[in-house]
This record gives sequence, structure tokens and C-alpha cells, in this order.
Amino acid sequence: MGVGMGTARLWVERWELQQQHYAIAREERFTVIADVVEHVVAHQDRPLVLDLGCGPGSLASRLTERLPDAEIVAVDMDPVLLELGRAHHADAARYVDAVIGESGWTDSLGLDRPLDAVVSTTALHYLSERTLLRTYRQLENLLRPGGTLVNGDHFAPDDRRCSELTAHVGRRRAERSRTHDHENWDAWWSAAAQDPELTDLFAQREERQAALAHHGSDNDLPLARHVELLGQAGFCHITPVWQFGDSQVLVALKD
Repeated sequence: MGVGMGTARLWVERWELQQQHYAIAREERFTVIADVVEHVVAHQDRPLVLDLGCGPGSLASRLTERLPDAEIVAVDMDPVLLELGRAHHADAARYVDAVIGESGWTDSLGLDRPLDAVVSTTALHYLSERTLLRTYRQLENLLRPGGTLVNGDHFAPDDRRCSELTAHVGRRRAERSRTHDHENWDAWWSAAAQDPELTDLFAQREERQAALAHHGSDNDLPLARHVELLGQAGFCHITPVWQFGDSQVLVALKD
């Protein structure tokens, strides 16, 4: 039995606030990602977009508003977040349960044509460097010529003094916007786990986490290393298009 719409709305709305606790200028970053995708798919009748680590459909729902003719495939490995997305943002995407980077994960996407764009926000830092390179190569193969990969995440500079500066700028922005007043990650998950309507989903989540104990550590890769890996994966045109503190949007274009 699926989650009710009222329950899904409650937890997704709290999720949105919780994520602002971490993602600096989160809404602006979403807007920039949509700007890039809009530009790349401008002449496509029915653009196909893949959303990696979609959570409860936060980015997919915003892309749908900007690109109502797009078909969005949203993938995540968390049964709780996927079900919340299916219930609250049902029309935004086709949701797929898959572990990004694991063997055969792209086969589960059910793609019937090349992708026009791949998007992700605060998700790919969970992949090991080796898995990330393999995933970048897979995505390059799935994209059509001229397609794009757009990754919004936190990328600290290699230089320690520079990273201290960008982190400080991000903290000051958070203080001014009072986003740290929102509940944090642990508080959201603890509260959601007490909702009886989500009990079965949390049981599935625990089973998945136990089976994927190797998955989920931060790779801490700086922007320059992501650029190198994308180049190794076959992307020829790579550039950041937006930054606030450590929060950046990195774009890679396929020839």
C-alpha cells in the first residue's frame, strides 16, 4: 500500500526545509541547473532527462515546471524517498529504484532513446572515485551528441586556504538566511521513522542499507578532479557555470 498524499506532502515539505540546512543557495542552484538543461534541449520536441539521486523529486519537480514537455527518469536507491516522490510529485517523473554505479544499474532505467541531459544535485559525492569514473563513462555513452551532464554539489578547492574561504562564505550566507534554524538530516530521519505510515518503507530501507554497507562515504573530490574524470570519460567541454561558497554547478557537454 502506497503512502497517502497528506503524509507525503508533510514529509516532502519538511525535507525541503531540511535540505536548506546544508545546500547553500539551494533554490538558486536548482534554477541554474534548469537554465542549463533548458538551453541544451531548446530544439528537442520531447527531451529525455535523467535525474540521479532524485530523493523525493525535488529537482525533477522543478524541471517539470520549466520543461513541461520533458520526460524525466528519476533514480534513487532509497525506498522511503522514492515513495514520497511517487506520492507527492507523481507527475514530475518516472521513478526508478536503482543503485547508481552498481553493476547493471543503467539497464533498469528503461530508456528507449539517448538522453538529452543528466542532472544531479548533492548525490554523486557518495560514489568512490573509481565508481564515479565508471558512472561518468556510462552516462557519456547514454547521452546523445550535444547532450549534457549537470552536477550541482559541494566542491571544495584543493588549496586549503581557499577552501577555508569558500566554506566561510557559505557559512555566512547560511547565517544570514537562517537556514541552519531548520531541522537537520538526523532529526528529519528520526522523526519520519516514527510515522506509522512509513514503517514498512523504513524496514526496506534498513535492509537496503545493510546490503550496501560499502556504499555512502563522501569521496571529498575537488572540482579539478571531477573535471579530470569527466575528461577521461570522454567529455570534451567542461566548465563550472555557477558558484556560491563551496556550492557549484559543473557542466559537461558531449561532442
